[in-house]
Amino acid sequence: MNTLILPWRVLPKKIEATCYNRGRLALLRYGSPLRVTLPQHRGLEIILNSEVWLCVDSLANDQPVLAWREFDIHARDNLYKPVTCKLFLYHNCAGLVMGSALDDLHQVLDQLLIHKGEV
Repeated sequence: MNTLILPWRVLPKKIEATCYNRGRLALLRYGSPLRVTLPQHRGLEIILNSEVWLCVDSLANDQPVLAWREFDIHARDNLYKPVTCKLFLYHNCAGLVMGSALDDLHQVLDQLLIHKGEV
């Protein structure tokens, strides 16, 4: 994609440590980028890498819906504290799924890691 898509809103956000840690572990085990289908959200997939967790609509040519970016992990001294980041909203309905998509991602990552024997 060569065109720059600007978000219509950027919010400060925190990701629970367990979800963030699962994402990082899955990237280490499966490689980057890691594309994950969200079974509770028809057509939504999240593409994870170390810099961005991008949620796209796979039914609309991977149109960005939202993205967790700018993870504040420098000098992180506690694996149990939530990780602050910025949530970029690209779609007018992104606010409706931002929490449930992250919950769905957490469940999928748990299943991936359990299948691999990591959890």
